[in-house]
Amino acid sequence: MLRACVIDFGNGWDRHLPLVEFSYNNSYHTSIKAAPYEALYGRKCRSPVCWAEVKNAQLTGPEIIHETTEKIFKIRDRMQAACDRQKSYADKRRV
Repeated sequence: MLRACVIDFGNGWDRHLPLVEFSYNNSYHTSIKAAPYEALYGRKCRSPVCWAEVKNAQLTGPEIIHETTEKIFKIRDRMQAACDRQKSYADKRRV
């Protein structure tokens, strides 16, 4: 996940770690049949919109929501790709 974050976000990758954590904690895990946050706290996590940090630009309202949502989707796509690769590798070893 960290490698994908560095590739996607370049030098500012460390500012996006809260979004990576949010995406991971709210992704469904088949082993526990829930998202980790939901399994731990019994409820869904709130949106990380307030976590978004933008250097000198001031984003307001819909802009910050759109920016954060785009990043979350990009992170989730990368996480799914990594999961698919790991499953494929494990399936090859099982046979």
